[in-house]
Formats: sequence, structure tokens, C-alpha cells
Amino acid sequence: MLVTGFFGVVALISWGLFLFALFAFIDAAVRREDAYRAAGKKTKAFWLIVLGLAALVMKFFSIFDFLPAFGLVAVIVYMVDVRPAIKQITGGGRRGGGSSSDGPYGPFRR
Repeated sequence: MLVTGFFGVVALISWGLFLFALFAFIDAAVRREDAYRAAGKKTKAFWLIVLGLAALVMKFFSIFDFLPAFGLVAVIVYMVDVRPAIKQITGGGRRGGGSSSDGPYGPFRR
């Protein structure tokens, strides 16, 4: 009973890591190519390959292997370094690229 519960938790963690990598891959796919260059990061194709491989490794390998750990590191690097830099270049993905104090009809003033 305890072993079954343990492997159930491991399966949930494995799915969570796969979905995290898949989110990063989709996020990298929808970003503009020129934003990667403007942010001084590797190319979009590089990140799509790395994140795609990371997602595949996390889906098909056990989390007890070493390959998913490498994939997780790649996903974390993208999420904490590359993604914020690209969002800063492109205006954070908001329409119009306004500031954080903008409301739906323009700047918020007190």
C-alpha cells in the first residue's frame, strides 16, 4: 500500500514536470525571434530544441534517471533568465506594451 502511494506521488511529480516543460516550450514558441537576439539570449530555434527535448525526456524517462534533471535545469534557466528578458523587450505580452500602472482605458491616476 505504501509503495503504491509512493509511485502515485512520483507519477504526479513526473506529470507536473512534463507540463512545466511543455508550458516553457509553448511560451518559447510564441515569442518573437528578434526578441531573443535583442535580449542577448540564444536563438529561438536553440530554445525550442532544448525545451522540446526536455519535455520529451521528462515524459519518457523516470524522474529517478539523470536526464530529467538536465531537462529541469534547462526549463528553469529559460523560465528565470530568458523568459523575463524577452518579456521586458516585448513589453510583457500586454497589448500596447503599457506600464504596470495602466488600466483598461489608459494610465491609472489617483
